[in-house]
Amino acid sequence: MADIKIYAGRTAKEFAGRMCTYLGARIGDADSFKFSEGNIFVRVNESIRDKDVYIVMHIGREPNDEFVELLFWIDAFKRASANSITAIIPYFGYAKGDKKDEPRVSIRARVCADCIEVAGVDRVIFMDLHSPQVQGFFKVPVDHLYAQPLLAEYIRRQKIVTPNLTVVSPDSGSAKRARHMADELGCPVAIGDKTRYGHTEDAKVLEIIGDVSGRDCLVVDDFSISAGTMVEIASVLRAHGAGKIYGALAHNSMNEVALARLQESEYEWVLTTDTVPCPEAANYDKMRIVSAAPMFAEAVRLLHERAPMSWLFDPRFNHKMLAYSVNMK
Repeated sequence: MADIKIYAGRTAKEFAGRMCTYLGARIGDADSFKFSEGNIFVRVNESIRDKDVYIVMHIGREPNDEFVELLFWIDAFKRASANSITAIIPYFGYAKGDKKDEPRVSIRARVCADCIEVAGVDRVIFMDLHSPQVQGFFKVPVDHLYAQPLLAEYIRRQKIVTPNLTVVSPDSGSAKRARHMADELGCPVAIGDKTRYGHTEDAKVLEIIGDVSGRDCLVVDDFSISAGTMVEIASVLRAHGAGKIYGALAHNSMNEVALARLQESEYEWVLTTDTVPCPEAANYDKMRIVSAAPMFAEAVRLLHERAPMSWLFDPRFNHKMLAYSVNMK
């Protein structure tokens, strides 16, 4: 696949490198750096005239810089006469701003979608948007990938899927996600009754809806930033008589403080992907990380070959993918 042109933003070089290793391709020749006063500069060092190009950019732990850099990359490719530009955004942090649920606030995900389209993108690929309806903010085609098949395959290989396992959603907002995981693993579901006050990253889990007494539990959510909800739900599960407690997150946006909090919690381990760079996770033995890069690489290959995306949802692909999606510590 040497003809595929994959480029990486400053914070996405490792992830894009894993994609290229999987595909047998190379990262495109380009530079990006940040000036001392904060300005971001990008430059493509090779001809991409009439080429289909793919730019990999997380919008995660440095969301404002990463988002602006993505716009600059799209503009640079457009001005270099690329045939098409696909933005690969493994984690889109601003997807949390998906609605106007109080007066005088911005619908941030919509603003981001407008900016990305105006810059000149032709297609966008995401994984596990916080709110799937964000896809509707875009007029260009959107491919929405899911981490669940990868996470479920890893969990099955850990031999924890037994008749005694319950999948737990930390709140009603993640209930559908937990139900899908439970269906795939053949387990019952329990739901946490959570409340959050204001815009703090701390939440309070008040009660558990469902029977978890004497049962092992797998807590499933889309992401964690402060680990507050994850730690709180584990404590409540333990208070309700749960056995071993595991966690599975599509994305990990936690910093060192949050990781330390999780390390001291009730979890046996917490599984997540590498959609957000988190080198600190290597210091905590309760964190288990598998790479989502092969899934995005396959999406690029299928797009490049003008093939349908259905292969990504074939169980045979999950086995092939897991051979590359090794623990990233």
